[in-house]
Amino acid sequence: MPKILSTHRLHPRAASMLTGAGELVVASALDAATLAAEARDADVIIVRAPLPAALFEGAKKLRAAIRHGAGLDMVPMEAANAVGVLVANVPGVNARSVAEYVMFAALALLRRFRVLDRDLRAKGWLAGREHTVVASELAGKTIGIVGLGAIGQAVGHIAAHGFDLNVVATTRSMRPAPDRVGFLSIDALIEQSDIIVLCCPLTPETRGLISRERIERMKPDALLINVSRGPVIDDNALIEALQKGRIGGAALDVFATQPLPPNHPYFGFDNVIVTPHMAGITEQSMMRMGVGAAGEALLVLANRLPVNLRNPEVVEHYRRRFPADF
Repeated sequence: MPKILSTHRLHPRAASMLTGAGELVVASALDAATLAAEARDADVIIVRAPLPAALFEGAKKLRAAIRHGAGLDMVPMEAANAVGVLVANVPGVNARSVAEYVMFAALALLRRFRVLDRDLRAKGWLAGREHTVVASELAGKTIGIVGLGAIGQAVGHIAAHGFDLNVVATTRSMRPAPDRVGFLSIDALIEQSDIIVLCCPLTPETRGLISRERIERMKPDALLINVSRGPVIDDNALIEALQKGRIGGAALDVFATQPLPPNHPYFGFDNVIVTPHMAGITEQSMMRMGVGAAGEALLVLANRLPVNLRNPEVVEHYRRRFPADF
């Protein structure tokens, strides 16, 4: 029976889909050595943790690595391509969850929820209320979205139609904009936006995109929300800007090092919301991601190509590895 290795436990509906198609095994640990060892006899791996490149060298039966989500940075594509392993993902299934997080974070920062809640509990009613006189509304502000994929589009739709925000965006393709979204260059967006939301994938072009120079060009009360990947931001530059009060605040769900060390400077700012890479995780999105990944796994095990194949250039190599499949 084929072995389906998952780095994490799957939603029950996804696990039930795989019943009978193969033996579903959850990795016993997420370190590189354990993942490589437990993938040696796997036919498919479902990915929610970074995979070591060495895993692909030793997994001679491996047909596909399927992301439980959209971002492909957890899969070393060169290593997968080199040995003819298919890579697929399930794009867009958690876009609504992430978009709702963005609005939650923007509202919490503007209404000063962290310090209000803390002082209400520690100092009393009036101390909490004191923060409200400098709180702000969302309506009428400009939200700038960096990356207009499924998540960016969901953010833009909720922002424009739900909160009456002015929505601008920057994207590589600059394709026709959705309703009520205007395009700007990255630098114009940085300068004009009250709320900047990072929704772009991590690529060589986006690594360090929010640099010291760009942070210095933000409005003095601008908010920065990162639901992309940690290395998109220059952490040292952002920490310095927060220390000097040069921007209004930040909500950070992703970090260059995860888990974030408990003594990290980000924990020390009242105007910074820190969350553990959970923007896209809800009961509903976990079901959608799990079902999507299970569906792609079933296609591979049924000798078909995934719907969301991300490395079609390896198909010929894959066919040579598994000639009976075609």
